[in-house]
Amino acid sequence: MFSPAALVRPWGVYRPQGDSQLLREALERAAMPAGARVLDVCTGTGLIALTAARLGASDVWAVDTSYRAVIAARCNAWLHRLRVHVLRGDFRDRPAGRRFDVVTANPPYVPCPDGTARSPGPERTVDAGPDGRLYLDDLCAVAPELLAENGSLLVVQSALSRPDLTLQQLGRAGLKVSVVARRTQPFGPVLSSRAPWLEERGLIAPGQRTEELIVVRADRVPRPWR
Repeated sequence: MFSPAALVRPWGVYRPQGDSQLLREALERAAMPAGARVLDVCTGTGLIALTAARLGASDVWAVDTSYRAVIAARCNAWLHRLRVHVLRGDFRDRPAGRRFDVVTANPPYVPCPDGTARSPGPERTVDAGPDGRLYLDDLCAVAPELLAENGSLLVVQSALSRPDLTLQQLGRAGLKVSVVARRTQPFGPVLSSRAPWLEERGLIAPGQRTEELIVVRADRVPRPWR
């Protein structure tokens, strides 16, 4: 597999980090069916979409709301000679209402003070409102519409943004849910600078400077006949 360091990444496009690697490993272990149809949302550089194509997916789509990310992902697909269709949009903008065997997502999930989410600058690639769920809640709501029968969603997030809610919401939507990967890592620059605010909000313990990353899997399994 190619290294994330080999990917084109313009300024303002999310740099693949520990969460990207954890999601990539979860995808590699997921036993993706041969010739799978794959959708990667919040694709950034396209790392996960390219990984799916390299693993044998036959129809790979990637979406991102950032024009720079779309250009980066297209360039990286071309450089690595992998067929990936890249569109500007989010998980509501799947091509032609298609459903997918695998959906992957690394959405923004970092808690931030009111008014800073969606602001200009590199932090817009990670900020997701005071509870970190600005995008996760929307993704959970639309997930069943994205998945084909027996399809699987893999979404990575921080423990700071309530993975229990992700599990609850996806489960209530009729999907079979589980946690398939975990990793604890030191705070990066954004969380380090925000640590006093996170402590004040009770999102981290005093002095805590690590976060746990989690990959949630949700499967659309056939309902039994009654």
